[in-house]
Amino acid sequence: MTSRGGPLVVVGDALLDVDIEGTAGRLCPDAPVPVVERTREHRRAGGAGLAARLAAEITGRDVVLVTAVGDDEAGHGLGTLLKAYADVVRMPMAGTTSCKTRVRAGGQTLVRIDEGDGRAADGPLPPRAAEVLARAGAVLVSDYGRGVAAHPGIRRLLAALPDGVPVTWDPHPAGPPPPRGTRLVTPNHAEARRFAGGTPADEPLSQAAADAAALVGRWRVTGVAVTLGEHGALLSMGEAAPHVVPAPVVAGPRADGCGAGDCFAAAAAHVLRDGGMVTEAVTEAVRRASAFVAAGGATALGAPAPSVDTAAVEEDDLWDLIRRTRASGGRVVATGGCFDLLHAGHVSLLREARRLGDCLVVCVNSDASVRALKGPDRPLVPAADRVRVLAALECVDAVAVFDELTPVALLERLRPGIWVKGADYAGIDLAEAGVVRRHGGEVVLLPYLDGRSTSRLVARAREITSVLPGGDGQ
Repeated sequence: MTSRGGPLVVVGDALLDVDIEGTAGRLCPDAPVPVVERTREHRRAGGAGLAARLAAEITGRDVVLVTAVGDDEAGHGLGTLLKAYADVVRMPMAGTTSCKTRVRAGGQTLVRIDEGDGRAADGPLPPRAAEVLARAGAVLVSDYGRGVAAHPGIRRLLAALPDGVPVTWDPHPAGPPPPRGTRLVTPNHAEARRFAGGTPADEPLSQAAADAAALVGRWRVTGVAVTLGEHGALLSMGEAAPHVVPAPVVAGPRADGCGAGDCFAAAAAHVLRDGGMVTEAVTEAVRRASAFVAAGGATALGAPAPSVDTAAVEEDDLWDLIRRTRASGGRVVATGGCFDLLHAGHVSLLREARRLGDCLVVCVNSDASVRALKGPDRPLVPAADRVRVLAALECVDAVAVFDELTPVALLERLRPGIWVKGADYAGIDLAEAGVVRRHGGEVVLLPYLDGRSTSRLVARAREITSVLPGGDGQ
């Protein structure tokens, strides 16, 4: 894939999301409703603001966000949140900033309170809007029905984009249709049904296929990917048979679908920006969105920063780190493996694992353990260096080395709240699972990047070496 030089530009309606969390152990005496004892409050950017944040995390670089922000208390707070990961081009707003507040207890949303009537104001756009879109490498339109995507100036700028700039459009029933030539449109099942109209089909997958194909023709876009929740997504590019991408089987005690659509669209836009095909974009988007949901969705993004020192620690300090994490009410997450030749699959898994809790401990096989498992020519990288590389990752809080074939003995002492392995271990009776569950912990299987493994890297290196002058093949 060939990466396009310009930035990923997100265009759409940013909102302020607030989660009020607490415990609900009794009913109100004057009405049959739960009484929530408030424990903490999380604030984060929602709507196009969340899409921009996720795009920045996925791409590893800042993005540009074109949005309307109100001159009010909620707008000032939202603006501060957005500046942390996006170069914000502010359009004027008519009305007050939209704020959505969820009251949650026991991992469930009890009620949502919506405030604010803000919409993108009529009138000329700020000059920077044209400048950033003119140099965009890709565009993601995150429409939440509040006027940014429908602004005539925005519509003109999108229509003027060169053919090589891919546009991903996450639509809203109250918003405009995507411009002709849009690379990918990502409605959910209910939105696709509403946009397509007509006689409903008997079977959901057939319905999604029919709706997506109809919308490709009506909108004259390259592809429509209908997101199907836990079932993945269905991509139609017109008359040809649809492409169904099932969601990986993931288990997670904190699974939350809030923000999954934004994650899906951001991941797809990233792949298209890097020159990927639409089918590749949808496949990666399903994988990313599934991991996002398993890790707690947007709710996990709103969690406060842990009160412990998140710098990587020496093993001698491991137990103090765990004690402080638990004392502050945090959750310890652990994962393990050889981590010989750290690759993208490892990094992706570690990042997603860290989002599950407040402290990530990586359990690493010693050199002797790796040799017993992999053979006399492994590890390629000694334990001291593997520990140093892992500890340098921002998502890793501590690294511990064990000599046995499995980390069972180490986990007896760690007693993590969550033990993470890749989804390729689904159906396998993990020795460490019993230990974790006995101490009240959960086992979570997260999606793994396909085609990435140390064994494959080693085999490929040997293959190349064997044909070089002086190699084994001579």
